[in-house]
Amino acid sequence: MYKKLIITVLFGILAWQESPAQELNARVTVLSNRVASTVDRKIFISLQKQLTNLLNTRKWTNETYAPNERIDCSFILNIESELDPGIFKASLSIQAARPVFNATYKAALVNYQDADITFKYIESQPVEFNENRVQGTDASVANLTAAFAFYAYTIIGLDNDSFSPKSGEINFNKAQNIVTNAPEGKSITGWRVFDGLRNRYWLNENLINSRYNIIHDVIYTYYRAGLDKLYDNEKEARGNMLQALVQLNAFNKENQNTMILQFFMQGKSQEIIGVFKNASAAEKTKALELLSEIDIVNAAKYKQELQ
Repeated sequence: MYKKLIITVLFGILAWQESPAQELNARVTVLSNRVASTVDRKIFISLQKQLTNLLNTRKWTNETYAPNERIDCSFILNIESELDPGIFKASLSIQAARPVFNATYKAALVNYQDADITFKYIESQPVEFNENRVQGTDASVANLTAAFAFYAYTIIGLDNDSFSPKSGEINFNKAQNIVTNAPEGKSITGWRVFDGLRNRYWLNENLINSRYNIIHDVIYTYYRAGLDKLYDNEKEARGNMLQALVQLNAFNKENQNTMILQFFMQGKSQEIIGVFKNASAAEKTKALELLSEIDIVNAAKYKQELQ
């Protein structure tokens, strides 16, 4: 895989001599401050350990990853309430990053909050995921692991896309399998087309829809042809990143209100400002014009920093 060559140059060839490792270097935090005091908080310590083990010890792909190639990511499961005994409603914040060539900086791949995760958990209950039996025997139990597995595959796919054009397809298809066979039950949402416009269904749909293939080119151009080249050739790298914004703007005009646009831009404003801060007046003007259309939420910030 092309990514391996890049990471090896970045971190040193000695990593190849180490034993293979799983794909993710995940940190899981379970917050339970909002749960009623009648609930034993110790169960959430157990849940946190089991979710961490699920992400970090399961082999998600057939690829071989050296330890320093593992993708840094974090999952914060914020328990908001207990709907019924042992059944909880929570939000899930997901972040993932990948290293930038010849820099200590890590660029965000994912910065997203899933607002609706309902699940059942009792202390010492096994936390497992079986891609051949996504629904499991209890939908409320399976929903949590299905969500974590969905984001694991999505993160790996985006990371692959950022190193080699369209190389995340197999991972997005794995995530699609979870969506297709997702648990169904009371209070379980986020997996279906009618569950809203910003959910797991639409994120995956946007990533596998052949009409949106340009998105994968944007991801590769932004990271590999852009950020990774800043050290060697800042002018060329900035030009490539500007081209990625041009493609993204064209995509947005043809496909308005897609989830993937907002998902891609989330948390990137300061990074983009840093890249274009020292650009020529013409590049700043063009970048400002594009960013004002594709990242409206941060339009004022771009105007202040790039004018």
